[in-house]
Amino acid sequence: MTVRAAVIGLGIMGRRMLEHMAKHPGYEPVAVWDPDPDACRKAHAIAQGAEITTSAEDAIAAADVVYLACPPGPRKAYALAAASAGKAVFLEKPLGIDVRESEGLVAGLKDSGVPAAVNFTQAAGAALTDVSRAAHAGGLGELVGADIVVTYASWPREWQKAADWLRFRDEGGMTREVISHFLFFSERILGPLSVVWARPSYPIVSDLCETHMLARLENADGIPVSIMASVGGAQPDRQELTIKGTLASRRITDFYIDASSDGGEFTEPTQRPSDPRGSSLKAQLDDLLLCIARMPNRLATPDEALRVQKLVEAMLVEEH
Repeated sequence: MTVRAAVIGLGIMGRRMLEHMAKHPGYEPVAVWDPDPDACRKAHAIAQGAEITTSAEDAIAAADVVYLACPPGPRKAYALAAASAGKAVFLEKPLGIDVRESEGLVAGLKDSGVPAAVNFTQAAGAALTDVSRAAHAGGLGELVGADIVVTYASWPREWQKAADWLRFRDEGGMTREVISHFLFFSERILGPLSVVWARPSYPIVSDLCETHMLARLENADGIPVSIMASVGGAQPDRQELTIKGTLASRRITDFYIDASSDGGEFTEPTQRPSDPRGSSLKAQLDDLLLCIARMPNRLATPDEALRVQKLVEAMLVEEH
């Protein structure tokens, strides 16, 4: 029996998830909605059996699970509307931009009792699963820290530019969109983190998002997570997280590429999948079915997403 799915927010992320839901035997996309008619037309070309509804509420009513890929601002209202209708909720990250609003969202989801998860794309992937297993089994030795390095020639990247809100300080920026993924990964390995200090840099145009981020976070034992992120210069994208141990370290590049070092060059222990993004999204959707069935799963919980949001919003404050 397939799960009827609705997608609200049909930008690049919404259409990407819709495409993989349409391919997955466990899902039937039945409804899509976005205020932009062009986005609706593009989505309908991907899943022609899904109805373009006249409102978000109509899309929610048609489905068993609602995936929310809209900008962070309206996400809470749609999520709680879906939850109040008894629908499972799968939210894109970040959970929100206002911590108090997100605390209310998490509380509302808990009170509703519906299955709910947040799409940190590494959660069900092979890299996090394998690194977590190795770390907790002692295969890395004593954990001594993590390094997050993110650099881009420009932000938003070319494929993101249709989502105009990503360039503004209120909702966008690489710290919310990218570094948050690696903070989630780091917390899965090291436990809850806190911000020791952070130094964001913003352009002169005051409503635009950060161009640089330097930060140090620590877990309860004082193990550090160091962050260096920047935008500018002719260069390829760089997105790396290194979990460092006394016996071995693991480096995750571009979310999916897992490499190991025992002090020498990093090497990849397994062959890369031919479609790493597709493999990752399928794993997320596999575990979403477990979540909907109220079975153990690897997806990010709303509580985990709220912790990451609190770290991100603390880092984005200019004075520390």
